[in-house]
Amino acid sequence: MDRFEVVSPFKPQGDQPQAIEKLVEGLAAGRKFQCLMGVTGSGKTFTMAHVIARAQRPTLIISHNKTLAAQLYEEFRELLPGNAVGYFVSYYDYYQPEAYIPQRDIYIEKDSSRNDDLDRLRLAATSNLVSRRDVALVASVSCIFGLGSPEDYKASVVPVRVGVEVDRDELLERLIQLQYARNDVDFKRGTFRVRGDVVELHPSYEQFAYRIELFGDEVARITAVNPLTGEALAEHAQVFIYPAVHYVMPP
Repeated sequence: MDRFEVVSPFKPQGDQPQAIEKLVEGLAAGRKFQCLMGVTGSGKTFTMAHVIARAQRPTLIISHNKTLAAQLYEEFRELLPGNAVGYFVSYYDYYQPEAYIPQRDIYIEKDSSRNDDLDRLRLAATSNLVSRRDVALVASVSCIFGLGSPEDYKASVVPVRVGVEVDRDELLERLIQLQYARNDVDFKRGTFRVRGDVVELHPSYEQFAYRIELFGDEVARITAVNPLTGEALAEHAQVFIYPAVHYVMPP
């Protein structure tokens, strides 16, 4: 789906239709700053979902903390189920910077714990931004930090199509350039493995894997599979492989 569409059994009520109309008019007039005010439980998220659907623009929703961002993410996913609602927050569950206590001559090393699911959601949000327009991205303030060049990220995307000739070794080299690691034993997110003319890739931004079957130098079949069981989930005529990390160099 390329257009935003709100899915809800409810219609805007009370002051909501007027608020939606004024906000949409303000966007059309080029106003940079507008304010939607309302008490808790007044349906501000519902109102904003309708504004997004009326404006038909990629949207960034910034929250001041992870807790509210997670709540907004779930609400927008329910209201815009056919669109790319993304979640972009810091992937740290725990972070302790290095420190020194001079009174006791104690040095504390830097320590951190990364959340694999949050990292996957960040990468999924980034891939959606470069491939779709119907994107509503819920983020914490961590989104203000740079992640490299968007142009380099876009230039690094690798298309794979059924029926198109591709050299297996060149494909593997491109995957390595995208920061994927070959691992024929521990098949996890951000890795690929090779079995003869079959290349299996677990994208960093997906919960499933791709199985790319080659016949000679031609792509014969592309299948989405369960990375744990190998069960086929769906067949694709083409897929686009995005980098495994945000920081990539152009090919």
